[in-house]
Amino acid sequence: MDTAAPATPASASPLAIVVMGVSGSGKTTIAQALAAHYGYRFLDADDYHSVAARAQMAAGQPLTDAMRLPWVELLAATLRDCVQAGESVVLAFSGLRGTHRQLLRRSGIPIRFVFLHAAPHVIAARLSARAGHFMPASLLDSQLQTLELPLDEADVVSVDVDATVAEVVQDAIAQLALIAPAAAHTAVPSPQSA
Repeated sequence: MDTAAPATPASASPLAIVVMGVSGSGKTTIAQALAAHYGYRFLDADDYHSVAARAQMAAGQPLTDAMRLPWVELLAATLRDCVQAGESVVLAFSGLRGTHRQLLRRSGIPIRFVFLHAAPHVIAARLSARAGHFMPASLLDSQLQTLELPLDEADVVSVDVDATVAEVVQDAIAQLALIAPAAAHTAVPSPQSA
């Protein structure tokens, strides 16, 4: 058995780790595993959707940006409240749009992102095998079209999920340990204040 201390993200203070990707990429599974590994609190962004948003997605209709914005703002406030109270958290969150990731960064806390990705056919197969989730597999194309890849975002690590859960988790842990604290955005000014 490995007795080495677990690799931790390069941060001496509480932080948020956001596990992001399209539906079926394994966000919840990987976020729960990372939370358990680090001893952090797990949060699922799906739990913060309004009843109307859940119903719309269950009906096979993608959310509009107007419906997403208050949800993302609530998530940013929740992360900020947790971290400012001294609690590190791991959030499972789609993070499809760059503007949504920026909203989380503007919460003024140390934050890192783990982008889970795989070929569309791998994700589609996972969605087909999943039962009991309000998000139907038919919305995968919409999510892939909405996804703005987190290229050149220094606080994002990218992990291919076409592997076992253990391999994905270990890859994420190894990459998170390499992010310099300065790359973990703590206070990104808004475009209006620049």
